[in-house]
Amino acid sequence: MLVSVVLSFRNEAENLPELIRREEAVFAGLGLPYELIFVNDASTDRSLEILLKAREANPAVKIINMSRRFGVTPCVLAGFEKAKGDAVIYMDTDLQDPPELIPQLVQKWRDGADIVHTTRTVRKGENAFKMWLTRQAYRAINGFSDITILQNTGDFKLISRRAMNEILKLDEFDPFLRGLVAWVGFRQEQVFYERDPRFAGETKFSLWRSLNPYKEFLRGITLFSTTPLYLALFLGLFVSFVSFLFFAALVLGPLVFRGQAGLSWNQLLLGSTLLMGGIILFTVGILGIYVGRIHRESIHRPRYIIDNYIGGE
Repeated sequence: MLVSVVLSFRNEAENLPELIRREEAVFAGLGLPYELIFVNDASTDRSLEILLKAREANPAVKIINMSRRFGVTPCVLAGFEKAKGDAVIYMDTDLQDPPELIPQLVQKWRDGADIVHTTRTVRKGENAFKMWLTRQAYRAINGFSDITILQNTGDFKLISRRAMNEILKLDEFDPFLRGLVAWVGFRQEQVFYERDPRFAGETKFSLWRSLNPYKEFLRGITLFSTTPLYLALFLGLFVSFVSFLFFAALVLGPLVFRGQAGLSWNQLLLGSTLLMGGIILFTVGILGIYVGRIHRESIHRPRYIIDNYIGGE
């Protein structure tokens, strides 16, 4: 039974030697054949040099070099499509998710699970506000969509070959990978663990300096639900009702206030215009997200381009 480990990264020279050492130790203990597929998202540091040296010592290390920077999800999908394993594990390279958890994932798979999630009970070194915001985002995604995504599970999972084949059939240009893993179904299990702080370097997905967390949230909402479109409809009805109240106030205001200074025509018109304008922009924005997704899917552009694959076909 071959196990493939897919590791998407960009500029992780500080973490790669320790990561490879720990991965090799884990699989030496398991006694299973394996491949470590590192997907290099156009790194500009010494990451490629380190991996080439590691491959000289261990042919199980394989390297996919992307033609340019494509982002995490396209790189993970590139690794999925090249992986030959009966089970595929994908994880980050920052060592927040310990490779030593892999034997538990493999055991769950051997016991019949097709997808094994890792669920964090503690997240050391994480910003409290970011964690709160993440929880609210998952609640919103689960509330709007027709799937359930487990909270506190991230990009560290084991996927069986038959589940992986179904995921690869879903030819979406900009997929929400965590949602797709939940959507395909099959038997899914969890392994619980305490997540460590980042081993070295700085996170590439800062809440304030990266758009990726917000893009992931929008993918989760729009790829698995049309509820926001209905929300726009109900907001339109609500604005119509509020506008009716505004104009009723314009007519009845002088009678109600009886000589007192009531709301003027200008104030009411300005208020109603601002309210309707804001709602229109909001609903057009929702429609724009969906139309944008339709546009990207319709042009059939490839999700990524591989420069070369060192060690594989």
